Amino acid sequence: MSHGDAITAPFWAGAREGRLLLQRCARCGAHQFYPRPFCLACDHDTLKWEAAAGTGVVYSRTEVHVKVREDLVPPYTVAVVALDEGPRLTTLIVDGDGDPGAGCEIGDPVEVLWRARAEAPPLPVFKRSA
Repeated sequence: MSHGDAITAPFWAGAREGRLLLQRCARCGAHQFYPRPFCLACDHDTLKWEAAAGTGVVYSRTEVHVKVREDLVPPYTVAVVALDEGPRLTTLIVDGDGDPGAGCEIGDPVEVLWRARAEAPPLPVFKRSA
């Protein structure tokens, strides 16, 4: 996701503050993620940004065993997390210290952490909740 355009800029501003922001439609109230200029549920173009709880459950998962990036040493888990507000997002599953390599199972409760990056805003990643 680009962090330099008008549609996604509020998301990245929230990320810099450690807040997971979602768009919410002013007409129908639906939450959505990935940021877009219109509501996916009703096509309305008035969207506001709201802080998400930052919690959800693992909807789907896969364990990666191939090195595709220098900063991620296999094996590590990539998951689709269903947020409590409804939207799903693809993310990295980390341990309590934010390090990749933690596992998870479908249905596990998770909560957001932020993974720092040198030249860009932090990324939302998730760890298993107690």
